[in-house]
Amino acid sequence: MKFIIRLFPEISIKSKPVRNRLIRLVRQNIVNVCKHHNIAVNAFAQWDKIVAVFGTEDAPVSKDRAITELSRIPGIHSFMEVNEYPFTTLDDLFETIKDEVGPSIIGKTFAVRIKRKGQHEFNSQMAERVIGGKFKAAFENKGVSLSDPDVLIHIEIEHQTAYLSGEKHLGIGGYPVGSQGEVFSLISGGFDSGVSTYDVLHRGCRVNYLFFNMGGTAHEIGVKQESYFIWDRYASSHRVKFVTIPFEPIVGQILERTHHGVRGVILKRMMMRVGSLVAKKFDAEALVTGESLGQVSSQTLRNLTHIDDVCDVLLIRPLITADKQDIIDKSREIGTIGFAESMPEYCGVISDHPNVCPTASFVEEEEAKMDEGLVQQAVENMKVVDITDIPTNTSKLKTEIEVVENLLKSDVVIDVRAPDDVEKAPLKDLENEVIVLPFYKIASEFNKLDNMKTYALFCDQGVMSTMQAKQLKEKGYHNVKVWRPAK
Repeated sequence: MKFIIRLFPEISIKSKPVRNRLIRLVRQNIVNVCKHHNIAVNAFAQWDKIVAVFGTEDAPVSKDRAITELSRIPGIHSFMEVNEYPFTTLDDLFETIKDEVGPSIIGKTFAVRIKRKGQHEFNSQMAERVIGGKFKAAFENKGVSLSDPDVLIHIEIEHQTAYLSGEKHLGIGGYPVGSQGEVFSLISGGFDSGVSTYDVLHRGCRVNYLFFNMGGTAHEIGVKQESYFIWDRYASSHRVKFVTIPFEPIVGQILERTHHGVRGVILKRMMMRVGSLVAKKFDAEALVTGESLGQVSSQTLRNLTHIDDVCDVLLIRPLITADKQDIIDKSREIGTIGFAESMPEYCGVISDHPNVCPTASFVEEEEAKMDEGLVQQAVENMKVVDITDIPTNTSKLKTEIEVVENLLKSDVVIDVRAPDDVEKAPLKDLENEVIVLPFYKIASEFNKLDNMKTYALFCDQGVMSTMQAKQLKEKGYHNVKVWRPAK
């Protein structure tokens, strides 16, 4: 199974050295992503595209799975499945492809689009007329429609090779991950931080995750799961870090010692101080936040200025002019909305009659009431995990989960995948009862199920199902296991 991959248009207009570097990076990212997901692929770059061949005789890959992964890799504008044939003449080409393509135009309008490269006795327009005329004569159809055909036959002829393209699929565009430097994204589990993280990934940044823990273990687990979800879906081409900062001591002193009107601003300033040290420690070039101008009291222009004043690295705000509804819509599009809807907003606990336009001197005066060593103490107490360790790190690590390949007749399957993944590939032909309950609803809705039954949690890779099963076990539910059917 072969795909022709077209690159993000902004890549094509770069200088030749830059373009070649970005193309090589997209190719390598495809290989890395597929390796992470245990997908066999061979990809090679050409001057304006990438050719990827999925699967081997011993390790076949489904078409749907290949399309899913390619559609989520930054740097890819679009891609089409292609079949490759040796090319000699247009007559021979028609005879080769007619049985494959012809039935699709019966009773429909159609058009032929041909791109040509190399030395031939015809141009693209002549080739389109010849091939189109032969299809029109050989199969019953409603004629050629150049403007709005029911069926589009797309062929590329390159020297002595012809490529017959199937359906065109859109990628997410952007620059390849790793092309624009390394950053730390301040991730909280809400709508904004998930979308801002995706946005800088989409623009080519290698994103590490920085979490300020103010809500205990449950909050940290939820944020780790969202971070892993974003990385696994869009950026698994690169290994990155998840850094947890214990922030309770700083929050405690803010609540106990500072004026209520500037607590939100002081909290963000302390985050920027700590974040700057973390970024420098790991050679990252910037911090990323989900702040949007005017959305809350700490995000007025004056307060954002106060926050910027203490940040010692570049501070990127991808959502600075975005509307909240647009952010929510984007979180739904990228798949993080479930996390955001179920995640409590811990930053809100310190807001009480906030001042939207405090002076710098007042903010600094209140901030000076806190102990000087808090920032350094927070950095010294940080916990760092590799993003790939999160599936085994999101619980207490000692919880044992039963993993089975075969179901008992009495088992009830819980499909924990995201709704769009369930819609694309629903579980079929199972004798067992199947309940669709997305991973982000397990914690709040599992207690509504019949506790006398045994539940087998399922997802494509077995990662989310294992994390959710561990959490349920830690809450005292012992009637759970993970179902990973043999492939």
